[in-house]
Formats: sequence, C-alpha cells, structure tokens
Amino acid sequence: MNRVTTVLPPGRGESSTSPAPRTYQVRTYGCQMNVHDSERLAGLLEAAGYRRAPEGADADVVVFNTCAVRENADNKLYGNLSHLAPRKQADPGMQIAVGGCLAQKDRESVLAKAPWVDVVFGTHNIGSLPALLERARHNRQAQVEIAESLREFPSALPAARESAYAAWVSISVGCNNTCTFCIVPSLRGREVDRPPADILAEVRSLVDQGVLEVTLLGQNVNAYGVSFGDDTPRDRGAFAALLRACGRIDGLERVRFTSPHPAEFTDDVIEAMAQTANVCPALHMPLQSGSDRVLREMRRSYRAEKYLGILDRVRQAMPHAAITTDIIVGFPGETEDDFAATLEVVRRARFSAAFTFQYSRRPGTPAADLVGQIPKDVVQERYQRLIDLQEAISLEGNTALIGSTVELLVATGEGRKDAATARMTGRARDGRLVHFAPGAGEVRPGDIVTTTITGAAPHHLIADAPLSSYRRTPAGDAAAAGRRPLTVGLGVPAVGAPPPEQESTTTGCAR
Repeated sequence: MNRVTTVLPPGRGESSTSPAPRTYQVRTYGCQMNVHDSERLAGLLEAAGYRRAPEGADADVVVFNTCAVRENADNKLYGNLSHLAPRKQADPGMQIAVGGCLAQKDRESVLAKAPWVDVVFGTHNIGSLPALLERARHNRQAQVEIAESLREFPSALPAARESAYAAWVSISVGCNNTCTFCIVPSLRGREVDRPPADILAEVRSLVDQGVLEVTLLGQNVNAYGVSFGDDTPRDRGAFAALLRACGRIDGLERVRFTSPHPAEFTDDVIEAMAQTANVCPALHMPLQSGSDRVLREMRRSYRAEKYLGILDRVRQAMPHAAITTDIIVGFPGETEDDFAATLEVVRRARFSAAFTFQYSRRPGTPAADLVGQIPKDVVQERYQRLIDLQEAISLEGNTALIGSTVELLVATGEGRKDAATARMTGRARDGRLVHFAPGAGEVRPGDIVTTTITGAAPHHLIADAPLSSYRRTPAGDAAAAGRRPLTVGLGVPAVGAPPPEQESTTTGCAR
C-alpha cells in the first residue's frame, strides 16, 4: 500500500527555505520496541538534516510513534493531535507525522479523524519518514504509506540513541504466536530474525562508544532462530548461543533481554544466563493468567504448573534472580475461580514486580468477539486485589534486601524526587530501582557505584549508606560530555533533502 491522499492548504512547505535547520520532536508511546524504533526515527531525521528541538521548544516536525495494544492508546493519540491543531493552523509549514502500530492499524482513518496530519507511516517502513515529509512539503498533500511487510530491519537504520550508558538492541521483529488478546502479530507481522553477526557487530560498536548495558529486544526473544529470512532450518539453540556470545564482548558489563514466551523457554537459556557473567540475574516472564482454562482461551500454549516449573529451574540456577511478569485481569469469561487461580500463582511465584493490566478489547483480535466480556466494576475490583497482593509480596522481597550490598549503574531521569531528597538513582544488576546517597563526590550517570541497602518500598529500594566504591566509566565520560552513541545505517542511503547550509554540518550526536 502506497497512497497519497488529502490536499493540504497552500503555504505548506514554505518554511523549508528558511536558513535555520528544521527541528524535530519524537513522542513515543508503548513498549521498548517503540523506544528502539523512535531512536531510529531520530537518527533518520538527523541524517536528513533535521535537528532535535530544545526541551520545551516548539518543533517544526512532530512525530508520534504509537502503540495500539490498549484502547487508551487511541484516545491518547487523537487527544494530542487535537492539541496540535491550533498550532498547525497558525503555522502551516509545521508538520505532523503519525507512525507505529496505531498508524498500521488505522491507516487512512488517521487523516479522517485528524486531517491536519501530514504523514502516516506504518511499522514496516519507518525508513520512509524523511522522504514522506519532504514529499508532503513539496506536493502540499498528506502522504499515507503503509507497507504490508518489513522493508528493512529497523536496526539497519541510523539511530540517535537516548542514553550514553544503556542501549536497546533488536534481535527480531514480529511474532508467530496467536494469542487471542494480542494485536501485535497483525501489526508487526510474522517473526523475522536478525543474523547473529549483525547483532554482535552493533553491540561491539555500542561498547566501543562507552555503552555498558544492552537489552536484547524481540516480541518473543527465545523464539530467536525461527526465521532468518532464508531457507536456513530453525536453530532452537540460537538465543542461548547469542547470550553466550555477548558474554565474550570485552567491556560489556550487563546484558538483559525482554520478553520471552513461557511456551518456548528452554533450559539452555537458563544455563546460558547462569554461566555468562555479564547476563543479569533478571527475567521478565509474562504469565497473563494463572487459570489453565483462561490460558487455553488465550492460546498461550502452557499451563500454570509448567510456568511455575520454569521459575523453579531459574531460581535453582540463579537463587537471587529477580523475576517480573505481565498479568491481564478481566479476560472475557474469566470467573472468580479463574481469578483466584491467578492470585494463587502470584503467591507461589513471588514476583519481584508485576506489570498488571485490565483487559482491553481490541478490534481485530479473536478475544474481542468472545462472549462473556467482564463488567468494568468487576474487573476493577479484581485488579485492585491483585495490586494489593503483589505490592505486599514486592515489599516483603525488597525488605529482605536491607543490609545487602548492591552494584548500581547510575541512571538519569529515573528518580522523580532526587532533587528534593538529594539522592541519585541507579539500577541494580537484577533490575531493581535504587535511590542512593551519592555523598560529596561527583557521581555521574553511567558510572558504577557500590552501596548498602537501608530501606525498602514495593517499587524501589533506598541506599542512604556511604558509598562502598565508585568507578568512573567511559559511559560516565560520555554522559558528562553530552555524547550519545551513534549507530550508522548499514548501507542505507541518506534520505530527504537537507538545506544547502547544513550539508557540511556534523550529524548524529552533535547536539
């Protein structure tokens, strides 16, 4: 699909002759994969001559990278588009682009609901954005381009990274599962895996630029090896081998991954986690429901006892592993007995944290047509019981850590009250959030500190003890200098038409 629709008002595009570089802002909704894709959108725009808009300033181009997993995603997008309508009317040269999962789902209807939008593009063709913006400006017509299959692996595109010390690395796109509540397969397509050599080359490039931590991304990472886009037979040991290969990269201190599917999680991955020093003792293992009947309706291809068995084997290999999960409350037909089964699994699993959701009916998914949709008040009451239980478990687990020593990778932007409390925030190796007292010395994001836990809450830990150690790192140097890793596109030509005065300007991390 490649369509041009909607004639735009005269005057659009005149600002392209301005001597000042055009600025952009990318607003990201949704999962880590969307954050990964937004870094690519930023990299593409910077390669095309755009510059990131200063914080709080109006941008010449606003890009919405959207999620469609939950109903409130629709409301959030169209609400924010409405807020931009008056500005668009006052400045016709300003441009608005909508991409990602919601654009893939809604397609031309985005323009029907918000005719002041300039560009609509899907999940499979994010590399088209700069060209579509230029075409909309030149033709004074909105551009809608929704590819039906993946055009280029997003990781092959240039990227402007958000962090100097941690990076998202995609290993696959799409999903071959058929979970009845999930809209992702219809929007991201079937799974396509990235060659291991390309993944490891990207990781080495990031480490060479100071990155200490990478998170491997995929809709189902432990299915990695199912399809490399050729006739190669499935390699069921590919993900475990990839983890071990990451362990051999000098300078890479932390490796994480998200999100595996319990149905395909195998013991070789557990062994690779336990035996590879830089793979963190943290596992995100989506449960969704503790009821076997509901799991069948969800087409999750595992049952509660199998799920709990995976957790037992993980903890045998890594006794201190922190395990998190996803849980959906109020799936169609869920009875009180079904929900009680979920609570029982939560009690037995002892998750360090849970990402909990009230079921959201998504048109186009099999679950949307199931009988027995649960009333909102019933879902809310069950949801609150789940929250209360999980928070009690999380608090108990965090309290048990008081007095223990933790190594923290100092983060930025994760402690909302840091300025008021004179603390900084970091992540422990198991992923827990720790607010700590930095003392009198200069501690920088990206550096490594060791400290002692002094307090606990359900969602974080406190470390007000003096630092046991402090290590300055290349990531800290980069963060202090305002440098972020630059990923250069792999053979992807520059797109768009930068103004002549920008042709010799440094791109990427020069901001």
